[in-house]
Amino acid sequence: MAISSLGYIGITAHDPRQWLDLCTRDLGMMPARALPGESWGVPGDPADPGPKSAGCGVGPDGSVFLKMDEWQWRVAVHPADGAPGLAYLGFDADTKQGFEDLLSTLEAKGVDVEKCDGSQAAKRSVRELARLSDPAGNALEIFWGPTIDRKFISPHGHEFITGKLGFGHLNLFVSQLEACYDFYTEVLGFRLSDYLIIDADAGLSANFLHCNPRHHTVALTRVGDVRGVHHIMFQMENLDQVGKALTRVVKAGWTITSTLGRHVNDRMLSFYFRGPSGFDIEIGCEGLLLDDSWTPNQFCEGDVWGHEGLTPEAIAEMASELERRG
Repeated sequence: MAISSLGYIGITAHDPRQWLDLCTRDLGMMPARALPGESWGVPGDPADPGPKSAGCGVGPDGSVFLKMDEWQWRVAVHPADGAPGLAYLGFDADTKQGFEDLLSTLEAKGVDVEKCDGSQAAKRSVRELARLSDPAGNALEIFWGPTIDRKFISPHGHEFITGKLGFGHLNLFVSQLEACYDFYTEVLGFRLSDYLIIDADAGLSANFLHCNPRHHTVALTRVGDVRGVHHIMFQMENLDQVGKALTRVVKAGWTITSTLGRHVNDRMLSFYFRGPSGFDIEIGCEGLLLDDSWTPNQFCEGDVWGHEGLTPEAIAEMASELERRG
């Protein structure tokens, strides 16, 4: 499979510093030690002060870059020109050969792909970069060769489950469900993990897709003609870390949209809250890992226990909010 993981995500927000505060103070991430494209200085020279940003994680335009493991950054938050939401998704092709093979496949299938120059790749802290869009209009990026600095220190001692599994997962609202499903599976090489029929008569369903052992990296959900993000998920090492994050999130005043619970399909033990950009953030642990013996299936219930508030009605209401915001 050409895509190995979801490497990074770009988000827009009216105040990116809200994300900085949330992710460092409440979730245990840290600001990027250097901004994308910024010089790291001279390695091993004690007289060299290092990156000019001094690890603040905030760029000249107000963009915020957040670190959650050995990668230079995983989450970027840019100032919003309009309604906040998803700016781009960065998918890792793992190697130069994988990158070139995927670009050839995309071009052969008639997908419009822009291969970026070195300065554009540097803005994502990667070796090579290409841009395209999925059928719903979401901006996607393909890359290989991320910058690794191996000096993540969580202010709360947390560890995130990342590595070859990518930074986490996200659930997208898409109106062109069939076209998007075909694109992610037949073009990008994702495989179906399982699916949920919400309302067969209305054509509402959710499809969970994987590109590595993580149960799903992308979920595609159709609720009317809405395009946007339902939630993004960050996975922590254990329940204690999730519980401590929940305590801090509640204390900070973020709205809990789903109580602690365990999903049926990916077995994630998690809670959800409404983030600064209007979509939900899921914090969980113990997610299911798939192997080659896994076969796709339909599951009929959403949760083993808990997750009060995560209902079809609540999901539809979020979709309506996105539609109203434009």
